[in-house]
Amino acid sequence: MIADKTTNVLEGQRLALQAELDSQKTQAERNQLGQFATPTSLAVEILTYARTLMDREPISFLDPAIGTGSFYSALLEVFPHWQIKAALGFEIDPHYAGPAARLLDQTGLNLKLADFTHQEPIPSANLVICNPPYVRHHHLPANEKTRLQLVTYQVSGMKLSGLAGLYGYFLGLAHGWMAENGLAGWLIPSEFMDVNYGQAMRNYLLTQVTLLRIHRFDPNDVQFADALVSSAVVWFRKSRPPEDHHVTFSFGGGLLAPAMSREVPASNLYHEHKWTRFPGSSMREKRKQPVLADFFRIKRGLVTGDNDFFILNEHEIQSRSLPMELFRPILPSPRYLPDDEVTADAAGVPILERRLFLLDTRLHEDEIRERYPALSNYLEEGKTRGVNERYISRHRSPWYSQEDRPAAPIVCTYLGRTDSKNGRPFRFILNGSEATVANVYLALYPIPRLTKALELEPSLLRRIWLTLNQIAPEQLVGEGRVYGGGLHKLEPKELANVDASTIAQLLDGFGAQPRNKQLSLFGEQA
Repeated sequence: MIADKTTNVLEGQRLALQAELDSQKTQAERNQLGQFATPTSLAVEILTYARTLMDREPISFLDPAIGTGSFYSALLEVFPHWQIKAALGFEIDPHYAGPAARLLDQTGLNLKLADFTHQEPIPSANLVICNPPYVRHHHLPANEKTRLQLVTYQVSGMKLSGLAGLYGYFLGLAHGWMAENGLAGWLIPSEFMDVNYGQAMRNYLLTQVTLLRIHRFDPNDVQFADALVSSAVVWFRKSRPPEDHHVTFSFGGGLLAPAMSREVPASNLYHEHKWTRFPGSSMREKRKQPVLADFFRIKRGLVTGDNDFFILNEHEIQSRSLPMELFRPILPSPRYLPDDEVTADAAGVPILERRLFLLDTRLHEDEIRERYPALSNYLEEGKTRGVNERYISRHRSPWYSQEDRPAAPIVCTYLGRTDSKNGRPFRFILNGSEATVANVYLALYPIPRLTKALELEPSLLRRIWLTLNQIAPEQLVGEGRVYGGGLHKLEPKELANVDASTIAQLLDGFGAQPRNKQLSLFGEQA
């Protein structure tokens, strides 16, 4: 093994090599393969923490996606050379593997140019440290995804959804390479802690291994300058979890000095679908208060398939002589809404500087050709541009029809940041128009009991809207998910789970209060 005193020189050479190799690839090429190199300081911090868990036992190291060897270089810096008995790394890209192998040739590393997911596992590694490729599921061919799902399940018992990214398969497949009681530290996107398709990973961490700790970095402190992901380091041992096991959740700061930390009973994690609430919050109690789902049916705004083609302004419609009766108003992007209330003219069109309209008809093309030749020509133009061949359009009949999304009286922005002017990541907008919304909004439709209450007292809608905008930002953020750079997102089911006790109080006496006031608005009568 290389002597400790030369590791700083080696890391300097590795960083220079990394920069040179990265410069020879475009950002798009690196994104396609999920190639985001681990910064030196972070790699050293991760290996330093690993040393606190390894004692003096001989190390057999494995990095399934080694790149130019940032973790291996940190291993050599942090651990005494006599303790490192073996080191194995896999790299699929010869652009990085070849130069890295030459640089590290005399250090004792066995670097293999190979696809880790195709290798037959040898259960010998007692220290697995990896920053796996961040490749989104839609970049994985269908046949490859099917293969990965099968082999991952065979090796680890983890049955991953088709929406899972490549990093989930790496984590599962590495299970077969780990020695019993071996330690693993995975630097992965924190999205698995919240999303539905992360459930298989959460189940694996609770049942197949002993989950030790999850440290989540502050999303405003992006760990990779070229990848806007919120990152976490997941630590576990390859052993069945003991009874009364507790997991450490930490957040912010560094791995060695987090801003906050909390011990959570592993048994409680089976019942919590959003792990990012830790360590900032304790386990949520069994639901006793009403939530927004008790008052609203919440749906994502429609996906047009091509906004530039299907959404036009008044001038474009008039200049092309297109039939306005086949268009309906649609709200522009939130950045074009200066206020949180949208008013309308007599026709229900929003009174805004940016007035947009969505092509929305189910008329057959033959009928359009006969009745609306200008629109027929426009559709032919769309075909020339390939709009009809795009994924969304191909799965509609006719290809230019739209989803059923009537105007919603209240809409909520889908994405936002806590560092906005008012500190609120999401806006609730009172929609007094007949405009539908695209998928940058969530549409809130009152359920029948609330509709009846609004018929009795129309002014309730404004009071509900004002109450929604008074919901504490941390409540909304706590139900949603976060990405690198502090970008927060709310899915319909997540918004539906937000506490709505204040709305229930508003509705007292209007026939829309919970049937069982101690539970939820539409819970079974006690």
